[in-house]
Amino acid sequence: MKWGLTKKGKEQESMLDSFERDISKVFDDFFSIRPSSMFECEWSPCVDIEEDEKNLRVVAEIPGIDEKDLNVSIERNMLIISGEKKEEKTEKDAAKRYVKSERIFGSFYRSISLPEDIITDSVKAKFKNGVLTVEMGKSEQAKPRKIQIDVK
Repeated sequence: MKWGLTKKGKEQESMLDSFERDISKVFDDFFSIRPSSMFECEWSPCVDIEEDEKNLRVVAEIPGIDEKDLNVSIERNMLIISGEKKEEKTEKDAAKRYVKSERIFGSFYRSISLPEDIITDSVKAKFKNGVLTVEMGKSEQAKPRKIQIDVK
């Protein structure tokens, strides 16, 4: 099963590759069709996708969000993780002037394409310490089996 995601490896990214990626991102953001993209900060949770013989597991980091503001669903072989990270402001905060603000707030949406052999009735999700884990069982047809080789 191919996901189009790169595996974590021991090889370090070269300086030239890193520079090329950063420059591409600057131009992609600058020439974006969305006029507000230069001023708004969009985000989506980072995920790890793990697979073994019986299950597929998606682990997403979503720090600083309340469980009640998080939605998980499966629609047409897509796992959809969405929600909103709310900024907590008080009247005292109105007088504050931020020198620098890197924290991200607002709505997010992440969709992950799933293989057809997922048993959607078996999906379990848990959320603890800002980490969402969604575990899905695989059908019998998807499980690997050993093939006997006949010797003649």
